[in-house]
Amino acid sequence: MNPAHERPDPLRPHTHEPNPDPPSVDPSFILVGPTGDETVIAVDDLELLPRTSVSGCYIVSTGHGTSGPYRFSGVSLLDFVQSRLDAGMPWSQVEVISVDGFGNRIMATELHSPRPVDRPVILSYARDGQKLTRRQGLVRLIVPSEKDDALRQVKWIGRIVIRE
Repeated sequence: MNPAHERPDPLRPHTHEPNPDPPSVDPSFILVGPTGDETVIAVDDLELLPRTSVSGCYIVSTGHGTSGPYRFSGVSLLDFVQSRLDAGMPWSQVEVISVDGFGNRIMATELHSPRPVDRPVILSYARDGQKLTRRQGLVRLIVPSEKDDALRQVKWIGRIVIRE
């Protein structure tokens, strides 16, 4: 039997065990484009893109309760995706997967909708004006609309996949 078929899909809603310690010392992540090409992305690469900040965000961590509110800063997921694709290249969704296997799927329609203009989904590398440490996630997917169960926020991003 193929072990890959035995593992749950990290992009389907599921419970998530607490992860207090970084699963990896490597702070970079892999970006997989719609054509399958892979690029290593570091925090420095994200800092070159327009900075976006969102206030009033909470971290709802499995096993750790809720903390915040915080002001997270980084790059909007939409700006990141658009910076990595040739103009006009079609895409429909972005999968953000943690090094520990937890993930979230964000649809392009969600990123383009008028609602998130003032509270966009972001790849955060700072909280309350301070760079995130590796233990805090270093780069975290922050979904400001997330209110419970921590099923949309991803800590310790290991892979981002852009799907056509």
